[in-house]
Amino acid sequence: MTLFEICTLDQRWPRPFLVLLLLGSSHANAGLDHELGYDKDGLYSQNFQTGLEVSVIATEVAGALWLGNDDPLGHTFWQTVDSSSIAGISSTVLKYAFSRARPYQGDNANQWFQGSCCKSFPSGEVTLQASFVTPFIVDYSRQHPWIWALEILPVWDAYARLKSQAHWQTDVIAGWALGTGVGYWSTTRATPLSVQILPGGLSVGFSKLF
Repeated sequence: MTLFEICTLDQRWPRPFLVLLLLGSSHANAGLDHELGYDKDGLYSQNFQTGLEVSVIATEVAGALWLGNDDPLGHTFWQTVDSSSIAGISSTVLKYAFSRARPYQGDNANQWFQGSCCKSFPSGEVTLQASFVTPFIVDYSRQHPWIWALEILPVWDAYARLKSQAHWQTDVIAGWALGTGVGYWSTTRATPLSVQILPGGLSVGFSKLF
């Protein structure tokens, strides 16, 4: 019995989950998912991966607080705070829901629902990078086409995760899709959610307060 058939029999699974699983399992069966040669040195080291993750979070928080929501660039930074927060929570929920084994946990892309040991699908790191760059691309790509170059962040991170044998190809694709989708959604709101729930003074920006 295939993964999709198992989930279809279980009526508790919402349709969006089934769509993601269908895409992931079909690509895996088609041969897209395969283990890359292990490389965790140099540009692919865990230090670089962690450094990029921390830098992105620090940049979006600092930019949002410093510039404030009234500033056009600050508004984009607040959108990234919304985007990365919501996408991060969604990614974590999906990881526990699907509990897919990572490549280094057996080199079998069809090991789903393995329990708390396994959190491969989707890639949280790639989700973060995509959710960070998407608001900037949506807001500024027409005036500044070079902003598309920011996509190098999720692309590099995806390849680094594959080389670390921490994720399958469909994991990083799903992470990119999730981060991009939530990032785009965040740009459709006139006032970011994070601005609405925080004290009003923070939306002004420290650069104006001082």
